[in-house]
Amino acid sequence: MTGGFGLVVRFTLRDDPEAAEAFDALVSRTLEGIRQHEQGTVVYVNHRVPNEPNVRLFYELYADRAAFEAHEQESHVRHFLEAREKLIVRTEVTFLERLDGKV
Repeated sequence: MTGGFGLVVRFTLRDDPEAAEAFDALVSRTLEGIRQHEQGTVVYVNHRVPNEPNVRLFYELYADRAAFEAHEQESHVRHFLEAREKLIVRTEVTFLERLDGKV
């Protein structure tokens, strides 16, 4: 992979244990579609943040910008984008440009 396109997304969930549980289940269902249908999605990982039970941090890496744009149009992703809204209070997105690294 020569370039890649990445982002980090920080979700702050509603202050409700059921919101975190529902969000994690929604992500797991979404990942099933990503694994089955998205060749250009290289890495898509949901992280829990220690000592911050209402925060989830995603690291996403795509083959290129076109792969990210295709990801955004997938039906399983569009469902996730809509369904997450009732579970979160804030979303912060940081887009990344690779400078160097080991792949």
